[in-house]
Amino acid sequence: MISLANRINDALPQTQCTRCGFPDCKAYALAIALDNAPINQCPPGGLEGVAVLSKITGRPSLPLNPDNGTEGPMTVAVIDEAWCIGCTLCIKACPTDAILGSNKVMHTVIEAVCTGCDLCLPVCPVDCIEMVPVSNERTGWSAWSAELAQQARKRYEARQLRVLAEPIEEDTKQIGKQAIIEAALAKAKARQKS
Repeated sequence: MISLANRINDALPQTQCTRCGFPDCKAYALAIALDNAPINQCPPGGLEGVAVLSKITGRPSLPLNPDNGTEGPMTVAVIDEAWCIGCTLCIKACPTDAILGSNKVMHTVIEAVCTGCDLCLPVCPVDCIEMVPVSNERTGWSAWSAELAQQARKRYEARQLRVLAEPIEEDTKQIGKQAIIEAALAKAKARQKS
């Protein structure tokens, strides 16, 4: 089952857009492998992607499910820097760390690593993000390449590891702060006694 899920995951464009109804491409691939999801829920893969998933799974090819979105050209996010307020919500939403910036500082998108997932759009409080087509008339898998999908997956996996490590770093910082405070209090008490 895992090998089937891996082959399915390899066939997905790795936008991590969640339009399929799952938290990421890997979860969708596993659901397909376990026969818990149809093969027609990935708009970025389009009809060509459904055909590929049909070959891998042996299931009949289906039209793309319109409830999950429509096939379209590959897009990338562009931030109107004049309107960006630096809230960092788009940075937190981006599954591939394609958005750079910091609190109250203008943000920008690394176009070469943006998957066009659209997850930054709904979180932006000032609507300063626009999705711009970059694949001309090409849609679905013809707008993607295996190299782009592999790059997107690696960036997503690296982000997942970073996000998992953040609470540990925060806990370590807090423990360090507490130790400094305790040492300062002990030193102050020692002075009072002498």
